[in-house]
Amino acid sequence: MNQPTDEKWILKLYIAGMTPTARRALANLQAICEEHLANSYSLEIIDLVESPTLEDGEQIFAVPTLVRKLPPPLRKIIGDFSDKEKVLVGLDVKPGSHS
Repeated sequence: MNQPTDEKWILKLYIAGMTPTARRALANLQAICEEHLANSYSLEIIDLVESPTLEDGEQIFAVPTLVRKLPPPLRKIIGDFSDKEKVLVGLDVKPGSHS
């Protein structure tokens, strides 16, 4: 069943400077989100070089790291997000369910 949803996805992308890997990760992630979560997500980019303080309980061991805050449960994905299928599985996005 491919039903539209009003569910809001809250994503945070942690990077360490706007390196080539960070740029690639951001571009890949934005393309995936626009295709599968259009109009139902917010993406916050946190550059740990500029703002090294994490929220209480946040643990980031590698960058780039994507954190799905909402919907629960919290999920994390590390990498440049070039493998769309792995990103969709990691975020638990059902293709076509958020159009």
